[in-house]
Amino acid sequence: MPGDGKSASKVLPGLRTLTGYRREWLAKDVVAGVVLTTLLVPQGMAYAELAGLPAITGLYTSVLCLLAYAVFGPSRILVLGPDSSLGPMIAATVLPLIAAGGDSGRAVALASVLALMVGAITLLAGVARLGFIADLISKPTMIGYMNGLALTILIGQLPKLFGFGTDADGLVDEARAFVQGLADGEAVPAAVAVGGTGIVLILLLQRLLPKVPAVLVMVLLAIAATSLFDLGRHGVGLVGELPRGFPPLTVPDIRWSDVGPLFVGALGIALVSLADTISNASAFATRTGQEVRGNEEMVAIGTANVAAGLFQGFPVSTSGSRTAVAERAGARTQLTGVVGAGLIVLMLVLLPGLFRNLPQPALAAVVVTASLSLADLSGTVRLWHQRKAEFFLSIAAFLGVALLGVLPGIAVAVGLSILNVFRRAWWPYNTVLGRVPGLAGFHDVRSYPQAEHLPGLVIHRFDGPLFFANAKAFRNEVTRLALAEPPPVWVLIAAEPVTDVDTTAADELEELDEALDERGVSLVFAELKDPVRRKIERYGLTRSIDPEHFFPTVEAAVAAFRERTGARWTAPDPPVPDVTATER
Repeated sequence: MPGDGKSASKVLPGLRTLTGYRREWLAKDVVAGVVLTTLLVPQGMAYAELAGLPAITGLYTSVLCLLAYAVFGPSRILVLGPDSSLGPMIAATVLPLIAAGGDSGRAVALASVLALMVGAITLLAGVARLGFIADLISKPTMIGYMNGLALTILIGQLPKLFGFGTDADGLVDEARAFVQGLADGEAVPAAVAVGGTGIVLILLLQRLLPKVPAVLVMVLLAIAATSLFDLGRHGVGLVGELPRGFPPLTVPDIRWSDVGPLFVGALGIALVSLADTISNASAFATRTGQEVRGNEEMVAIGTANVAAGLFQGFPVSTSGSRTAVAERAGARTQLTGVVGAGLIVLMLVLLPGLFRNLPQPALAAVVVTASLSLADLSGTVRLWHQRKAEFFLSIAAFLGVALLGVLPGIAVAVGLSILNVFRRAWWPYNTVLGRVPGLAGFHDVRSYPQAEHLPGLVIHRFDGPLFFANAKAFRNEVTRLALAEPPPVWVLIAAEPVTDVDTTAADELEELDEALDERGVSLVFAELKDPVRRKIERYGLTRSIDPEHFFPTVEAAVAAFRERTGARWTAPDPPVPDVTATER
């Protein structure tokens, strides 16, 4: 039935793409899939090790999330996979649960359960249509978080880049351990040469030849250098031969005591993954003319994580860099990702030793360059020039990651974002309005000091909802205006920006009206929104505040005041000269 096909395509967006697929897209999708694979393989292995897991799990994860997103993903172009921003969060969650000395099998099981939890959280959020959750992190706090994450990744990769390891945990301890390792002569010159050259090569190619797969070129040259100079004998660690084949469907086995810590980590990872996905989906949808379907994206991300978790994988997110590579290579649909997944499987089955001579410092170089792309120093500088408060929010989020750790850092970022919203509602902008000759309406006297006023009338605008946190501040400001000399007859509230009035604010308004009446001052409202007016009536305020003191517009209220008092517009008083300053 037609309705069944429509509902099926809604549950499985991949069917929408399949039914509308064009023959001329096939060659472009296949070529883009081949190009994308050259990035998926080295990055997948590098980000797996960043997460504290065997390199092979990065390839398992890449395959499953690409296939799952091809079926459930609403975007035709987004590419999923292991991500540099999630790697430290996975490591921070999993590694503390592993006994000293490390157990790779247990680490993989823990990471797989983490992926299942992230998948369940995002699936439930998508089904419940909670796409707005991704908005819990504001851009300034996300910039600070990512800057802190970039520094954390960079410092954490330095020992590997220099050919040795440390047991330190946390940015400060890792930096101290790295410096101590250098002082103790643990650096391997050959590893430093490979890692340093790899970073320079990737950055130069990305800048000078952006269409060239910089990571693949560096990886191939590093493998060639291993064979040519026998780097393994010079103390450079190598990836070694990967396990042949693909893992079976596996239900990971963990302890009950692991569930709590994993769930806490899963919440943070899910939030970052969702924010990253919605951001990338919006950016690429604008460029390709597609519609952003936030809730479907969450379902797709959840499904991809569940699929990865059942095949020895770990949590995934979308990747802006890999999506950009696919787009530049001509990708038209998610068949690009399917081709990439198929090529990785063929490599694992037929050529598992292809990357056995890949130096570990080369993988560290991949991660370091990825961390540099996470940082947004220009965005931080822009915040300083545009809005100091948001700059300091960004710095606080940065310090939260750098000093407290990755997982506490995301909690700090979310908390700061929520507090910033509350702060703006708590102390909204408020001002007095006046008439500016030649301009329609009434305007802020701070912006227009020459604005005229009517003697006996103060027009006050409060730019926010009235609720328990700011009701007292509103009352104090109106009282201050009413105590001016000479005292006003009316204090007119230009209430169009007031989007809500709660019961606490209603009580404050009633007490304020009574206090002003005792002074012979009337509290008057104009432009109250209908929903707010209905709330005020439900609270019974229209019984205490004169119903005739509610006007549909500020203009109508001003006209009524002039009719009752005969007041005329008056220019503002000139400023009193500073005699002391003049004498000096």
